[in-house]
Amino acid sequence: MSSATVVPLAYQGNTSASVADWLNKGDNAWQLVAATVVGLQSVPGLVVLYGGVVKKKWAVNSAFMALYAFAAVWICWVTWAYNMSFGEKLLPIWGKARPALDQGLLVGRAALPATVHYRADGSVETAAVEPFYPMATVVYFQCVFAAITLILVAGSLLGRMSFLAWMIFVPLWLTFSYTVGAFSLWGGGFLFHWGVIDYCGGYVIHVGPRAQKDRERFPPNNILFTLTGAGLLWMGWAGFNGGGPYAANSVASMAVLNTNICTAMSLIVWTCLDVIFFKKPSVVGAVQGMITGLVCITPAAGVVQGWAALVMGVLAGSIPWYTMMILHKRSKILQRVDDTLGVFHTHGVAGLLGGLLTGLFAEPTLCNLFLPVADSRGAFYGGDGGAQFGKQIAGGLFVVAWNVVVTSLICLAINLVVPLRMPDDKLEVGDDAVHGEEAYALWGDGEMYDVTKHGSDAAVAPVV
Repeated sequence: MSSATVVPLAYQGNTSASVADWLNKGDNAWQLVAATVVGLQSVPGLVVLYGGVVKKKWAVNSAFMALYAFAAVWICWVTWAYNMSFGEKLLPIWGKARPALDQGLLVGRAALPATVHYRADGSVETAAVEPFYPMATVVYFQCVFAAITLILVAGSLLGRMSFLAWMIFVPLWLTFSYTVGAFSLWGGGFLFHWGVIDYCGGYVIHVGPRAQKDRERFPPNNILFTLTGAGLLWMGWAGFNGGGPYAANSVASMAVLNTNICTAMSLIVWTCLDVIFFKKPSVVGAVQGMITGLVCITPAAGVVQGWAALVMGVLAGSIPWYTMMILHKRSKILQRVDDTLGVFHTHGVAGLLGGLLTGLFAEPTLCNLFLPVADSRGAFYGGDGGAQFGKQIAGGLFVVAWNVVVTSLICLAINLVVPLRMPDDKLEVGDDAVHGEEAYALWGDGEMYDVTKHGSDAAVAPVV
């Protein structure tokens, strides 16, 4: 056979290095798709959502914070952070920092050696996770998880944090906060070995307030953009939770179904509460309810029954609603914290709630399909379920405490180099002062056209 008629190696069945005997094309295809739709949650999902949900003068800055974070996380992840999260153990909370760029690692079969689970006597209870696809797929999948986490953090900082401070914050927070939570819970750290259940990331700042008038009135500049970004976030969560088992299996199917059940119920409950107490169904409120449902179900998605997902949706749509819409307005302490998009409520409260409810509703049969600890179960199923609930509380407290301390230290360190908060003159103007760009070709937000702000050659749109 002439060389011109030889089929390329990638298409020679299971007889070449590119299609190894261990490769399951279905699992690999699903994991790549799952990772891609998780990436779409960030770009363009949260880019569009943030650009639409903030005041017009902050549309560009908010969207750009999300886009920058996505790019910066990618470089940090493959350079050192992946192995800090899923690599060889350095400490009970951290893996060893090293690159994930060598083709010898990336082309070979995926293996997560730190995920071996041992019994109390030191014997192996569950072997290491070894998915049936290349390590490159795992690195990709986990990177988009890390990226969306940073972008969600940005939601509490919009309209006040300087962009230069954000550029420094992203790699520092990824390195000293995210990697600790990831390794501790998923990568073989102490919470993993203790048996804390976090199916796909429910457990995973104070910079100075916005300008006073922005705190008093911060209307969305484009509700339809907000809904577009929210829709991408919701649909992308199928990849988020569906990719958690590292395979296209029944656990993935259960997780995707539960994700949608809980999210839909949470949105409906939040909207009903808005109608009952404020007499109007808020679109932004519905988006908040959608987000709390997504966040709440995530630690439980593949290990609870459908009825439990419904109950979690009711609680996800009501408890964060109460803390945001009622408690926050009555608490002098909470009012002192400027959280632009209510991330404390939609992610902090909802995430902790989801972790605790997992400790109640985790169903034994489903747990045995996915978890490394045999006979795991929630408190509602008796046995060791009460102890599991206690573990969920302790795990949540550890993650919260670590993030509060480390985030505060990072912010203090950055403030020694550059100011965290934008100066008042830039806060007054917004995107034009920060980037020299605006989202829409219109002057607005109440200011007059000013040559010192907008440039002498800028065209002023006629008033129709």
